[in-house]
Amino acid sequence: MICFSSIYLKSMEFTTAEPFLHKGLLQSFELTKYILKTNVYPREPSPLKELREVTAKHPGNFMSTTPDSGQLMGMLLKLINAKKTIEIGVYTGYSLLLTALSIPHDAMGIELIRNIKLPTDSSMIIAIDPNKETYEIGLPIIQKAGVEHKINFIESQALPVLDKLLQNQKDNEGSFDFAFVDADKENYLNYHERLLKLVKVGGLIVFDNTLWGGTVAQPEEAVSEDRKESRRSIIEFNNSVSIDQRIEIALTPSGDGLTICRRIR
Repeated sequence: MICFSSIYLKSMEFTTAEPFLHKGLLQSFELTKYILKTNVYPREPSPLKELREVTAKHPGNFMSTTPDSGQLMGMLLKLINAKKTIEIGVYTGYSLLLTALSIPHDAMGIELIRNIKLPTDSSMIIAIDPNKETYEIGLPIIQKAGVEHKINFIESQALPVLDKLLQNQKDNEGSFDFAFVDADKENYLNYHERLLKLVKVGGLIVFDNTLWGGTVAQPEEAVSEDRKESRRSIIEFNNSVSIDQRIEIALTPSGDGLTICRRIR
């Protein structure tokens, strides 16, 4: 049993400079701090903490997966004993590193572009993002954590890669245990349809930002112009998956909203 002393907890400092530390969906700084202080930070692996701190210095830090959402994802990965996963949208790699630390250690990398047939007996992550520059911010920490061999990073838009995987139906359809999507909201439904073919029955697909800062429940005229288009896409996505009989769903108010889809057919 791990015990965390009150001295350790009291020593934690919080500032609003941390990109995820805001009222958010909970509408309370204090409640957010309480969750992080008592449940998340004491159990956050040191490589994730280091990457979080490095990411906080980047101007796009708001795009990173929040630590509380990461904690939930880590538990989901372990509950289903995930070995093969897909990640769409990587940024600096907080959720990617989390996944690599959570899946078994028998991973064997492959060269996906040259050979689209995937191994069936080892752990691996396909990570897709058009921006390799931000991925390389976190890469030294991933390497130091000893999990780079589990990751196959592809610098590309996601849809062409998913379509290429689906061309090899025999080997790739239903072969993945878990998928995480934190990318362009306008393509969430396109990603959903393809991932439902790639993820096995009983596997999970998790979509981030599905409450979009709470704007999904606000009248459109109250939403800033820069958020309206993605808000419409998220609302369309939420409405669609809510009636999709191929999945079971749970929308959690963790981070900016996580929709967990379990494929059942």
